[in-house]
Amino acid sequence: MRMRYVVALVVVLSALFIPAGSAQTQSSSESGRRIVRRIAPVYPEAAKRINLTGTVRLIAAVAADGDVKSIEALGGSPVLIPAARDAVSKWKFAPGVESRENIEIHFSPF
Repeated sequence: MRMRYVVALVVVLSALFIPAGSAQTQSSSESGRRIVRRIAPVYPEAAKRINLTGTVRLIAAVAADGDVKSIEALGGSPVLIPAARDAVSKWKFAPGVESRENIEIHFSPF
């Protein structure tokens, strides 16, 4: 009986110290625009609960002043796409000609 309490306590405490999740970003484009301000996506609660890992691929239309005008999702989990879109919409690129930027965001619950 005591062993169950010890195991339960270890499980609960370990869950408290596991990182909340992370997202790594890769951006590539033919224009080579530098990202001036990058906002990290918030790892969705639903994805945390099921330990969902995955990559979201986006294309961002970027204006000459570096603001993101629109975002098109090319692939990824429907649970992760909204978080990726929300973060990328807040990014700022270096000024230049209008361009389309290929972006990959890798989500991991660890």
